[in-house]
Amino acid sequence: MLLSKGFEVEVYTGTAKGEIIGLSSQIVQDLKGFVREPDSRNVEYTTAPLCNYDRLLCALLRPRKDLRQYLKSLGNYTIVPGSTLSLGDSSRFYRSDPQNHYHDYIENTYHTNIVTASIHINIGIEDTEKLIQAYRLIRMEAPLLLALSASSPFLDNQVTGYHSTRWHLFPHTPIDVPLFRNHSHFVEWVEKQLVLGTMQNVRHLWCSVRPNGDNRPYSLNRLELRICDLVLNPIHLLAITAILEARIFQILADSTLDPLQQSTISRGDLETELLKIVRHNEQAVSKNSLDATLYHWQDGREIVARDWLESLVAQLYPTAKDLGFACFLTPVNRLIREGNQAQQWLKKYEQGISISTIIEDAIASVYQEEKELEDKLCEPILVA
Repeated sequence: MLLSKGFEVEVYTGTAKGEIIGLSSQIVQDLKGFVREPDSRNVEYTTAPLCNYDRLLCALLRPRKDLRQYLKSLGNYTIVPGSTLSLGDSSRFYRSDPQNHYHDYIENTYHTNIVTASIHINIGIEDTEKLIQAYRLIRMEAPLLLALSASSPFLDNQVTGYHSTRWHLFPHTPIDVPLFRNHSHFVEWVEKQLVLGTMQNVRHLWCSVRPNGDNRPYSLNRLELRICDLVLNPIHLLAITAILEARIFQILADSTLDPLQQSTISRGDLETELLKIVRHNEQAVSKNSLDATLYHWQDGREIVARDWLESLVAQLYPTAKDLGFACFLTPVNRLIREGNQAQQWLKKYEQGISISTIIEDAIASVYQEEKELEDKLCEPILVA
């Protein structure tokens, strides 16, 4: 039995030329299943938790089809790919809900650094202590998944020098988040942050991975990966999800994969050293994604992100094959070989293509890819 999987998908709306326009107030009022973000230029939808990858594919595509049709009814509007305001304007915050006091805090504290689009992947894990253990492993390896998903090399019509400008700019809050030893440690830590004010509420934990549940921190039932840039290609997104699920299955079956048990790094306090590695790896990947030089949590050795991924995918393949979803894992090899969205866009820019043209072409390409997948995989079922 596969684990349940659900997605939170944040997307920008705008024109076919790539100008991002705030339309979330109209969208959430008229279109079921969409919720607003603090800035009106992006909007979010959530898929129901599903185990089957084929069903997940349709669950990702159908809301976007509805959104595209609705946007077209408003004018020449569409979904704009990328995880940052590629063509601008990051100087101004467009409030989606001026009466929301939490949004007041977000705008005043973070301004447009949080006006990004991303994918959050939730994986269901019923055993709370196993969930916390999986959190530790996935937190150490989350930069690899950012390396695959990076899609934000531009901001305000400029090349930023980062493959994931989103993760470079995004406020990681609180600044220091432990590798929680157990569920009790997580509860105590969250309660302390709420008292200190470093977290405004239980949702205000913005790190690469977090334990999640409907009554957090007390009742947890899923692990949420938050590091990934927006991946609009659903085949690529499911490939990233397959890595995540297979890795979780491995630690559920073998608790010795826990970094606090398996790491042989000997200098200083182990948790402190592991967190230093996390910080370095996240920063390195946000800048160079698949080409970043990272430190491996097992022994501290240097390793290039794409090499680590190739090794990890080979290690995960037997697990995915035994569980019946290896075919969803295989597109990772092509992603590693051809480069992620950010690398492909930067290659075009180096060839002399303007950022506005790159984004405009990407809008058309994403639409065509989704249309072809919808026609093949999400045909309506005829009932006699």
